[in-house]
Amino acid sequence: MVKRQDKRSDKALIYRRWYGTKRWLARRGQQLRENPLCSTCGGKDRIEPATVADHVIPHRGDQYLFWYGVLQSLCKPCHDHKTSVIEGRGWSDEVGENGYPTDPAHPWYVA
Repeated sequence: MVKRQDKRSDKALIYRRWYGTKRWLARRGQQLRENPLCSTCGGKDRIEPATVADHVIPHRGDQYLFWYGVLQSLCKPCHDHKTSVIEGRGWSDEVGENGYPTDPAHPWYVA
């Protein structure tokens, strides 16, 4: 039995290939040219260059969301935090200026 180095599911291994396509690289490049600063840091009065074109709604292998979903520009630390929190918990822990969670999936909103 061969041990797999990548611990991702078979589905994830398929959609990970999309990130290496010319089509994605062009879309990513356009996003980062049009919005070169991290949107999360900008909301916290920090200026950081963005290096990741992040899917606002995680695509989870959905081709339509991957290719046509809304993107945001993030620095790698903000992207990694967002990804680990949302995938780990299922909701974001971000809080808006009004003091309320920004993610409608946050348990605060669930009755």
